[in-house]
Amino acid sequence: MKPMRFIIVLLAIAGLVDSVFALKVHNMDPTQAPPCAVSEHWDCGTVNHSRFAVFPPRTFDEAPNSKGHIPIAWIGILGYALIGTLALFGRLWAALHLAEVGFLCACFLSYLEAFVMEKWCIYCVWSQGLMTAILLFTILALMLEHRRSRKSIFA
Repeated sequence: MKPMRFIIVLLAIAGLVDSVFALKVHNMDPTQAPPCAVSEHWDCGTVNHSRFAVFPPRTFDEAPNSKGHIPIAWIGILGYALIGTLALFGRLWAALHLAEVGFLCACFLSYLEAFVMEKWCIYCVWSQGLMTAILLFTILALMLEHRRSRKSIFA
C-alpha cells in the first residue's frame, strides 16, 4: 500500500476510535460526570447529551430519549469506517468526497459548540482535527498520484 493511503487509513481508524468514545459518553447516564468534564467550557457530557447530539436534532419539547434519532457519533463511526475502507482499496476520489462532507459537518458541529452551546467536547475537537488531516492527506495523495501519472505518460 502506498504511504499516503496508509496514513489516511490510520487517521480514519483514529477517528473511528474517537467516535466510539464519543458514543460511549452519549450512551452514559447524563447525571454521571463523563471522563472529559474538565471545566465549564469543556464538557463532553453536556455536548453529547444536547439536542444537537442526534440527527435530526431533537425539538425543544421532545423527550431526551425519544425515538427516530441517530447519534452523531454513529454517523462518525460509519463515515470514518467508509473513508478508511475506500482509502485502503485505493478509491481516493470517493474518500475525498466523503472527507469533504465530513469536514463540513465537523465545522458545523464546531460552530454549534462555539456559538450555540458555548461548550466544547474534547472528542469532537479531536474529530475535527482528524477529519481535517484526512481531507488534507487525501488531497495530497491525489495530487501526488496525478503527478506520477503525468510523469509516466511523458517518460
